[in-house]
Amino acid sequence: MKLENRRQPVTPIKHFLFRLVRYGLFALALVAISVLIGTVGYRHFGEVGWLDSFHMACMILTGMGPVVEMKSTAAKVFSSCYALYSGVAFLSITAVFFAPIVHRLLHILHVEEEENKN
Repeated sequence: MKLENRRQPVTPIKHFLFRLVRYGLFALALVAISVLIGTVGYRHFGEVGWLDSFHMACMILTGMGPVVEMKSTAAKVFSSCYALYSGVAFLSITAVFFAPIVHRLLHILHVEEEENKN
């Protein structure tokens, strides 16, 4: 489903809500995959329990910071790489989630601007 361009009318609310749900599910899938990668990585490299690994992955992904100290070199390397990935992933996932909302808002504003010119 393509997004409408500036010359097309604003999509009906039903289609917009469908698009919002689609983008939201995609963002949720990206979060789930990211948390899964972090959980498995911390479990394997950090040698901590599943619950602590999940907690650590969630905290790093949201930018809150580490909760368990990494002791081995491999764990520190994984933790560093995951933290870098998480910084980019969090911003990207947020952009994916808000893209339809921002697009609709800008589209509505542009349509109103076109109507005022005529």
